[in-house]
Amino acid sequence: MARQLTTRHRGGLVGDMLALALGAAAVGAVAVGAFAIGQIAIGRLAIKKARIGALEVDDLTVRRLRVVERHDAEPAG
Repeated sequence: MARQLTTRHRGGLVGDMLALALGAAAVGAVAVGAFAIGQIAIGRLAIKKARIGALEVDDLTVRRLRVVERHDAEPAG
């Protein structure tokens, strides 16, 4: 009984490698986009209440400053 041999054409290898590279680029783009969205979400978090005993600032630029005095706050000193 004779065997029937089949060979794979090497021309498809280039196409396979190109498809793999495009897939990797797409996954990378999605990962970078998710990272950027996460950074924006973290940047928008605001601290609602904070008590700071002492604060030292070298340079400070303020466009709008609103000072609210709390009546229940303990006097400094």
